[in-house]
Amino acid sequence: MERAEKRELVTSLNEVFANTGVVVVAHYTGLSVSEMTALRAKVSEAGGSVKVAKNRLAKLALQGTDIEHISDLFTGPTVLVYSDDPVAAPKAVSDFAKTNEKLVVLGGALGSTNLDVEGVKALAALPSLDELRGKLVGMISTPATRIAQVVNAPAGQLARVFGAYAKKDEAA
Repeated sequence: MERAEKRELVTSLNEVFANTGVVVVAHYTGLSVSEMTALRAKVSEAGGSVKVAKNRLAKLALQGTDIEHISDLFTGPTVLVYSDDPVAAPKAVSDFAKTNEKLVVLGGALGSTNLDVEGVKALAALPSLDELRGKLVGMISTPATRIAQVVNAPAGQLARVFGAYAKKDEAA
């Protein structure tokens, strides 16, 4: 890699580190190309990105960002997984790590908060932003549905009473 390409990579990584919601760092020793492609697909599907960069360049990119404190995680063959949604990247990495023991989560950062392995797992256990939005819409629409049922119930009861009287009169 030429010097200009390295500068460009450090600049782009610095922007990622400065503007991303969550960053997860993991070791990927022993992952085949197809497994790495599967990881990239899973993370991309969740709305995140995967980047493999030299540790030295990643540490340079961390300088001056809020997550500079995770620079000690960059030892050995590391992969960066990041997303704007604070749950997407940890969930995708944790799910992939469950099925593939060669991917070992080291930790990460949520904003300026340092995450250890358990912190990443805790984030992965939370519902995603889309799931939370769905639950919120469901909670908001449920009372409206119940109000409609309550308002319609007396009218329905009256109709059944009138129907019963009509049948009674027909029988008599």
